[in-house]
Amino acid sequence: MTEPAVTPRQVFHIRGLCKTYRTGDVEVHALRGVDFDAEEGEFIVILGPSGSGKSTFLNIIGGLDTATSGEAWFRDHSLTRQSESALTQYRRDHVGFIFQFYNLVPSLTARENVQLVTEISQRPMSPQDALAMVGLENRMDHFPAQLSGGEQQRVAIARAIAKRPDVLLCDEPTGALDSKTGVMVLEALTRVSAETGATTLVITHNAAIREIAGRVVHFANGTIASEEHNAVRKAAAEVSW
Repeated sequence: MTEPAVTPRQVFHIRGLCKTYRTGDVEVHALRGVDFDAEEGEFIVILGPSGSGKSTFLNIIGGLDTATSGEAWFRDHSLTRQSESALTQYRRDHVGFIFQFYNLVPSLTARENVQLVTEISQRPMSPQDALAMVGLENRMDHFPAQLSGGEQQRVAIARAIAKRPDVLLCDEPTGALDSKTGVMVLEALTRVSAETGATTLVITHNAAIREIAGRVVHFANGTIASEEHNAVRKAAAEVSW
């Protein structure tokens, strides 16, 4: 296997990525030869209908799933030829995940939920610093049940960034929130992406969110149908839906 020629700032290099799921005699082609590159610090929004391959793509480059064929590289490390233990190490050291549902431990405070990650990270920031970065410095000792949905999602963002990941992968991070609350979460995401330099990919059904991205990638039928660059990015506070 020949390593790809990657530039120093290139974080992901994806070529011919395919994923096929089989159930009995039925085959579902979730990804059909996806080519994709991303550089350090990019903020990318991924749009597409349900079943277009967005989440499958995110799961593979996040090390949560494996490809059927093709190549996926994180910097100079192949993701498609790694063992499960190596993928686990990759997720632990380099990737922060944010999902639609917050997955907080209800019996732990906001600070303690973030601390779960910092205790197993190589170079973490303090839970206090991570929570302050998302505007929750005054809510650190509250339990999830004492927090609004938007606050819980911001705790989840703090938890994801506390290990100082190279990559933030966000799957419908505002999907369970109303517009006003969702904007607050997007403000937190764009702030932490800018301040940490993490390459950030945000999957969403919400086309309005495209306006905060540097690049917008459209998935359809398991492929990247088109890409566009925003000459001017809107602030999250300027977006509504």
